[in-house]
Amino acid sequence: MRSEAGRGRSSPARAASAPEKPERILTGLAVSQGIAIGPIALAEAAAITVERRALFDDQVPHEIERFDAAVAQSRRQLAKLKARLAVLPEDAVRELEPLLDAYAQMLGNSRLTRGIRRRIGEAKINAEAAVEEETEALAHALLAGDDDRAGRQRRADEVREIGRRLLRNLTRTPFRNYAALPEGSVLATEVLTPADAALLEPGRLAGVAAEEGGLEGHTAIMLRALALPAVLGVAGLMEEASPGELAIVDGSAGTVTLSPTPDTLAAARKALGAYAREKQRLAKLRRLPAVTKDGEPVELQANLELPVELPLIAQSGAVGIGLLRTEFLFMNRDDVPDEDAQAEAYTQIVEAMQGDPVTIRVLDWGGEKQIESLVAHGWVPGAGGENPALGVRGIRLLLKETDLFEDQLAAILRASLKGPVRVLLPMVTVPAEVRAARELYERVARRLKRRGLDLPEPLPPLGVMIETPGAALAADGLALEADFFAIGTNDLAMYTLAVDRSEVGAASLYDPLHPAVLRLMQFAIEAALRMRMPVSVCGEIAGDPKLTPLLLGLGVRSLSMTASAVPRVKQAVRSVEIDACARFARLVMEQSDPQRIAELVAQFGQKLKAEA
Repeated sequence: MRSEAGRGRSSPARAASAPEKPERILTGLAVSQGIAIGPIALAEAAAITVERRALFDDQVPHEIERFDAAVAQSRRQLAKLKARLAVLPEDAVRELEPLLDAYAQMLGNSRLTRGIRRRIGEAKINAEAAVEEETEALAHALLAGDDDRAGRQRRADEVREIGRRLLRNLTRTPFRNYAALPEGSVLATEVLTPADAALLEPGRLAGVAAEEGGLEGHTAIMLRALALPAVLGVAGLMEEASPGELAIVDGSAGTVTLSPTPDTLAAARKALGAYAREKQRLAKLRRLPAVTKDGEPVELQANLELPVELPLIAQSGAVGIGLLRTEFLFMNRDDVPDEDAQAEAYTQIVEAMQGDPVTIRVLDWGGEKQIESLVAHGWVPGAGGENPALGVRGIRLLLKETDLFEDQLAAILRASLKGPVRVLLPMVTVPAEVRAARELYERVARRLKRRGLDLPEPLPPLGVMIETPGAALAADGLALEADFFAIGTNDLAMYTLAVDRSEVGAASLYDPLHPAVLRLMQFAIEAALRMRMPVSVCGEIAGDPKLTPLLLGLGVRSLSMTASAVPRVKQAVRSVEIDACARFARLVMEQSDPQRIAELVAQFGQKLKAEA
């Protein structure tokens, strides 16, 4: 939430004489919640002009020297930026500091800098052209593939950010200046990088809007950490917005309203007050237990993709990590992390959770998921295929690459000395895969014990993801081999409905409330409950408070979601009774029409609001 600081102030003087404009509403991505009201302030960057010049042989050494000087200057700038972290909120520091370290590594002896020097020497082109071409080539390579698109986009953005910094230093093009932004203004820009976000003063700005950017990038996380209402990906923003023009940024709805009418402005001010009260209410929930009205405890945990998200988990009130995706350790690097490197990373996360459990999913890769460091070291024989989503991936591939699998298991077991962990196997479809994985798991444990490690007894639980129809229908057999289930509803819906939600033409068919998906979930949940075995849901529906009563009614007592969703799901938990949820779930499971199910979910939610 951002108060209407600076109300009535104008930005540049020319705004006073500008003709009045009609109200326009632009839409984008709701990145950081809250409402901001203030005059538009622009922070446009000077354009970078790059010309490709051919070099003579004797010019190549000088051009490499120019590039090296730009690298050194970029490293000094990053060092100054890191020194500025002392004045930022602690959560923003935790988000940006690892990113600045990653930038510094890319400016060292990295694949990027080696590739740029090679282009200068082999193609005999100037440093600016080499930076531009190598940066784009590497970014496109990182974006290849259909898996983890948000992660791939984030890594490509990091490479491009370093490329832009190098180009500005090579061409002596000035960077943006945020220091002179008027107090209480709404920053409008074409793109905001994480380094730019670190230069913002959240106490002075009302909010942020940008033409580019995504929901899960570092910039989005930074803006949330700074508590700045923000909307990214606003098409046409820079063409429509004028300096000094009054704007409303709704970081919850994902809209930017320019020159609002008096009625729109009054409604925004009312919503701002309501959001402030709602935020205070949710903040109070942080220390309250997730317990239903009739006393049934529910475990609310958070999903973690990158360590920089740990502060958000701490703020949310989650009681552990229900899904730690380990792919981040293997991405955007030339070498494969060994057992020691992985153990250090997992240990840091386990220690940060201070005794709350951490469920670590082993590497989910293969098929379309091409991690370059693994490919380069020959870890991915025969990956790909005409339909990689149905090929060798997840546990299937790890059981082929046992050396890599054993290194990861050993690292997880070493981390378990610092706190409670669980091991989660992806893409399991038959009990034999669990048995084979457990044999390796116990073999690794014996080896570590021979090295003198005092591992927990019994070993940390070994569970399976239920994310295919085959796994759900084989849940009775899997329950005899596994220690717990985690239902991944995103992939379960995709495989059940034969729909890739990223495919525009078929995205409307993707529906996790489809009766087939719900029945598969119900089958797996009941199989776990019969064995008195823990079962959780860790797909997107776990973080939707409208669906919390349905999941509780189906028998789920553990949910894992994005950290930001925890407070609202906790509020939903504390507003229902288990008996009512069970009756509601039985009614839903009698339906055959997804639209009717959606209507029932909406009606139940409205009933709860009326009773509150």
